[in-house]
Amino acid sequence: MSTNVLRTSDGWWAVRGDRAVPVGTEAVTTAELIADRAAVRAAARSGDPGTPVAGLVALSPVTTPCRVVAQMVNYRSHARDSGFTGDIPPAFFRKASGSVSGPHETIVRPPHVRFLDYEIELGLVVGAPLPVGTVVEERDLPSYVAGLVITNDVSARDVQLTKTQFYESKSYPTFTPTGPYLSLLEPADFAHLLDLRLRLSVNGEPRQDRTLADMIVRPAQALTLLARFQTLGPGDLLLTGTPGGTALKAPPKAVEKIGALLPPAVRWKAFFRSQAGNPRYLRQGDVVTAAIATPDGRIDLGEQRTPVAGAHRESRT
Repeated sequence: MSTNVLRTSDGWWAVRGDRAVPVGTEAVTTAELIADRAAVRAAARSGDPGTPVAGLVALSPVTTPCRVVAQMVNYRSHARDSGFTGDIPPAFFRKASGSVSGPHETIVRPPHVRFLDYEIELGLVVGAPLPVGTVVEERDLPSYVAGLVITNDVSARDVQLTKTQFYESKSYPTFTPTGPYLSLLEPADFAHLLDLRLRLSVNGEPRQDRTLADMIVRPAQALTLLARFQTLGPGDLLLTGTPGGTALKAPPKAVEKIGALLPPAVRWKAFFRSQAGNPRYLRQGDVVTAAIATPDGRIDLGEQRTPVAGAHRESRT
């Protein structure tokens, strides 16, 4: 069974139900903790009654700096929402690790961003060096993936689309809420990955709800494709894509064909004028709740709750 680990300003904790036991380790980084899994197992099995988890302030269990890489359009439902048809070529982009924030930390919208979107994603935490040229088979996953985390790939859609700039639009501080738990997996747990269910709601309203069975490029293949050009190491983070249900959706085909005839500046102005009436984009005061778990609870990454703050007071009219 997987072991959940929580990180606070005081160190690392092994989670047992609603209580947590401090891990006797000198590890400061996620990579160092992965290398000291024996200490995590010892804490999880100890007789220490522990501390209530509710009384602990969780930090991101993925420490920075680290590499943060993400897969683009990797769920069939998201591909449909985005207007893709036919085969979707695998694609990756980088995020700044300075965007990684805690699981309950406020998401801060930069003052120039109008259209702030959410994307729940399963994060793979690398456990061993992945040199360029590595081929990862399904049976090899336990050798390269140490554990899993909840992530939210927060996106400034107006920056992303008008500049075709993924790196900037997804790398502002607080744009990768991560945690609360790092779920360290045992080899037998990997057979249950496709049962993981991703759920995200805003102010209690369900927005995203899919299992990994909806995924297009699964973890072993993704690591193989990524290793064609990118080295990864222990503690690095791969975001594996988001299901359908984000605020952004492709316009109807008829509108898209008309828009293609317009100059880019006019096209984007018209598109975002239409998006201004979309109530699903994140606004100040919203609370985003995200959870990932298998139905039987064998793997349960906890619950992430992140409020949203704007750079200035916003109207909901």
